[in-house]
Amino acid sequence: MIDYPGVAVFVFLAIGAIALFTFLSVATWAGTRQAEREAYYKADMMKKIAELGGDRNPALEYLREQERIKAAKQLGGIKLGGLINIAVGIALIPCLSWIVPRRFAVGAVGLIPLFIGVAMLVYAFWFAPKSEA
Repeated sequence: MIDYPGVAVFVFLAIGAIALFTFLSVATWAGTRQAEREAYYKADMMKKIAELGGDRNPALEYLREQERIKAAKQLGGIKLGGLINIAVGIALIPCLSWIVPRRFAVGAVGLIPLFIGVAMLVYAFWFAPKSEA
């Protein structure tokens, strides 16, 4: 059937790559469709709430609450990312120093994610915009 073993490996890898990128394109398309539906239904709900009217507009209150929740989630994500970067930096320093002994410069590479994490936490706690509520 196939005389060369390298051809079989190539065919296997080619089919795998085609399957992977096909899956990725279908998953992206499905995610985009879902986001589009969610935006449509949210806009429809906002239109119905705005039609209710009254002395206090519930649509504006809803939008403000959603923006506050979104900002809180984003700030929480920055804090989590900072903590993860600090942990990775702290873990890299001894690991890289163990791999190449007697060379601090190699272990010092772990300081890069450590300082990135510290900068993220400094931003999240002191410089990020504060919420009104």
